[in-house]
Amino acid sequence: MKGAAAVAMVVVAGCLLAAAAVTVVDGAVTCGDVDASLLPCVAYLTGKAAAPSGDCCAGVRHLRTLPVGTAERRFACDCVKKAAARFKGLNGDAIRDLPAKCGAPLPFPLSLNFDCNT
Repeated sequence: MKGAAAVAMVVVAGCLLAAAAVTVVDGAVTCGDVDASLLPCVAYLTGKAAAPSGDCCAGVRHLRTLPVGTAERRFACDCVKKAAARFKGLNGDAIRDLPAKCGAPLPFPLSLNFDCNT
C-alpha cells in the first residue's frame, strides 16, 4: 500500500509539473506557481492527513501573494480548479476550509465548483 501511495505522489508531481507550461497572465502568475504552492496540500485534501502540513500552509500563504489584479486572481482561481480536476478523492470541505486552517485567506474561494469569473 505504501508503494502505491508513493507512485501516486510521483504521478501527482508529474501532472503538476506538466501544468507548469500554461500561459502566463501579465507575466506574473503561472499555473506552475499555483500547482507548486498547493502540491504539499494533497495529503490533507484527500484525507490522508488530518491537518494541513507546515509546507502546505506555506504554499497557501505564498499563493496568497501571487495574484495582484482581477485578471491574475481569475487566472489563479482557474489554475486551482484545473489542478483539482486532475485528482480523485478530493474532500470539498477540506478544500474550502484550507485557507482558514492555514490562517491565510485567499482573494478567491477554494471550491471545486466556484465560478472564477465572479
